[in-house]
Amino acid sequence: MPASGKHRRPKQHRIARRLAFAGTGGAALALPLISATSAGAAVAQPAAAPAVSTLARPAAVPAAEKAAAPLIYSVVGGDTLTKIAAEHSVDGGWQALYDANRGVIGKDPSVIRPGLRLTLGGAAKAAATRATALAAKPAAVPAAAKTYANNLDGWIRQSLDIMARHGIPGSYDGIHRNVMRESSGNPLAINNWDSNAAAGIPSKGLLQVIDPTFRAYHVPGTAMDSYDPVANITAACNYAAARYGSIDNVNGAY
Repeated sequence: MPASGKHRRPKQHRIARRLAFAGTGGAALALPLISATSAGAAVAQPAAAPAVSTLARPAAVPAAEKAAAPLIYSVVGGDTLTKIAAEHSVDGGWQALYDANRGVIGKDPSVIRPGLRLTLGGAAKAAATRATALAAKPAAVPAAAKTYANNLDGWIRQSLDIMARHGIPGSYDGIHRNVMRESSGNPLAINNWDSNAAAGIPSKGLLQVIDPTFRAYHVPGTAMDSYDPVANITAACNYAAARYGSIDNVNGAY
C-alpha cells in the first residue's frame, strides 16, 4: 500500500536531454543531442600530433680521423721551413717537415718557392715519428778488432790474415819452417856477410828479405819497414808466391 505523504519527484539523470526536430516532409524526427556532464562520461581525446619527419644526420667524424687529416700550407714570400715548422708546431721541426715534403721541395731544403703546397699534418707527424725511431735505435756496436800476440805465433797468424785478404797463398807451417831456417825467429836478424851484404843490400828480418825485394812486394796495410815482423813475413810470402807459387814450396835459400 503506498505510503501517504508528499510525492517524491523522480530522480533526474544528470544527463540533460534535448530534442532537436528536423523537418522531413510532414513528419518530424526527434534527434537526441547528448552532452557529458558527469565524471564518468567519456572524455574526448585530442588528436595525436603528426609525426615529425627527421632528416638523417651525417655520422660525426671521429676525433682520431680529424687529427690524422693532413693540413696543407701554401708557401709565401719570406717563408723558411724553420719558420713554418715553428709557427705551426710541426712535430720534429723543419727536418720532419722537409722529410714529409721532399718530393715537392727538392734536394735543397733551404730553397722553397712561394706557392708550394706543403703538408703539415699527418705526413709530417709520420716523418717525425720515423726520425724519432731512428734516433732511438741503438747504434750498431762495431766488432772488436782481432788481436794478436806480440810473438812469432802472433806475427805469423796476423800475416796469414792479411795474406788471405790479398789472395796470397801460404800456410802456418810453411812460414814457420822458413822463418826458423832463415832467422831462428829473430825479427832484427841481418846477414852482413853474403853477396847481398857485399852489394850493400843485406838480407833482413824474419825471412831475410833484401830492401829492393821488400819494397817491390810490400803489401798495403803493413808497415814500410823490413824489420817489422808482420810486414817482413807478408812481403816475403808475396815474393815467394810470385816466384815459387807459395812459401810452402820454399825449402832453402830463395
